[in-house]
Parts: sequence; structure tokens; C-alpha cells
Amino acid sequence: MAMPTAINDQITDSVTQTGVSVAGSAPAMAMSALYQSSAHALGLAAQNATSAQQQLHVVADAVTAKCVQLLVGGK
Repeated sequence: MAMPTAINDQITDSVTQTGVSVAGSAPAMAMSALYQSSAHALGLAAQNATSAQQQLHVVADAVTAKCVQLLVGGK
């Protein structure tokens, strides 16, 4: 319990308990922020891989079309 003052003891105890509660939940909040950041980074990596794969398919289609054109006798 806090030192007796002119302020109501229940008020000082409430403020002290709130501070202890915030300090006690800090590690859990830090871990949840880490997990959320990791999940976001993993999601961005998956999106980048999908985009790269789509672009490679576009290039492959263009190369295939040009090769077929050359085989048929076009310029």
C-alpha cells in the first residue's frame, strides 16, 4: 500500500495497481507486435512471389509467341 497522504488511499492504490498492470502486460504487447509484424512481412513476401511468377508467365508467353512466329516464317 502507498504511503498515507492527504489523498484518499484508495485512489493512490488504484493508480499504483494500474501502473503495475501496464508494466506487467508490456512483454505480451511486445510479442504480439512482433508476431503481427512477422505475419505482415510473410504476407508481403507471398504477394511479391506471386507477382514475380505472373510477370515470368507474361515473358514466357511473349517468347513462345515470337518463337512460333519465327517457325512459321514470319519476321
